[in-house]
Amino acid sequence: MPANRQVLFASRPRGWVSEDNFRLVESPLPVAAEGQVLVRNHWLSLDPYMRGRMDAGKSYAKGAELGQVMVGGTAGEVLESKSPKFKTGDMVAGALGWQEYGAAEAAALTRIDTSLAPASYYLGILGMPGVTAWMGLLEIAQPKEGETVVVSAAAGAVGGAAGQIARIKGCRAVGIAGGKAKCDYVTGELGFDACVDYKAGRLQADLQAAAPNGIDVCFENVGGELFDTVLARMNPFSRIALCGLVSQYNLTRPYALKNLRSVLVNRIRMQGFIVADRFDSWPRAKAELAEWLKAGKLKCRESIAQGLENAPRAFIGMLKGENLGKQLVKLV
Repeated sequence: MPANRQVLFASRPRGWVSEDNFRLVESPLPVAAEGQVLVRNHWLSLDPYMRGRMDAGKSYAKGAELGQVMVGGTAGEVLESKSPKFKTGDMVAGALGWQEYGAAEAAALTRIDTSLAPASYYLGILGMPGVTAWMGLLEIAQPKEGETVVVSAAAGAVGGAAGQIARIKGCRAVGIAGGKAKCDYVTGELGFDACVDYKAGRLQADLQAAAPNGIDVCFENVGGELFDTVLARMNPFSRIALCGLVSQYNLTRPYALKNLRSVLVNRIRMQGFIVADRFDSWPRAKAELAEWLKAGKLKCRESIAQGLENAPRAFIGMLKGENLGKQLVKLV
């Protein structure tokens, strides 16, 4: 019988995450109880929200527990089912964490259709990141045709989807990303109208050139100085969907916004949101995302690390912006 390799959350980071905050162990294979399903995980999702779960402070969700399997989304194959909801061989998505096998209540898993898209897509464009982009843009920011939408971290899983949805809705999509290669991907493969390279050292001037009529919608994933610069270009009665602040997650002294006055002067509506707050919207979001993907209106790319042992390194790299598109770990 194979062992179950797991990555445990070993210690809380102070500032930047390090590989020492994790520990790779081998454990006995889990056993499915009545009403549960045993899954062999094929894919592990790595996402920025996981960094917040590593802190001890109060947040919107329960934090990761020291000594336990690190939290995370997974997709894999049912090996054994003690629930009528699933059968052996079904492909499912869930949140079984950083491990090769997991047992979970059937209600905590979702069957996925691998005839429509690969299983990994259900952790990206057809999963939580895609739904996050759909929800933040369409339900929170509510862009109108012809408006300018600026998306930070535009080469990432959420940002890339948000900008493409803006284009589908008839908006001008402007991305912000780090480096020429990422900007070329954003405008070339994803079809954004423009992309600003924040590493080029001309952020303010380049953003003005890319959005000459100002910004009507900001889909914010990064925070810090980038967000501050965008605030200065916002139009009256514009909207901000505050999705993430990835540039701040590993800082012991976060950046203090200087252009907050723009929110008052321009009567900006800014709302933070958590995708899990609106589960009633998930079916519609997933259906539309699947329709757009099938029609060729949505594209995505995956950065893949091989093997569970490389998950910590890939996670740190993602937080540093080393990935292009969705960051995954292939487990089989």
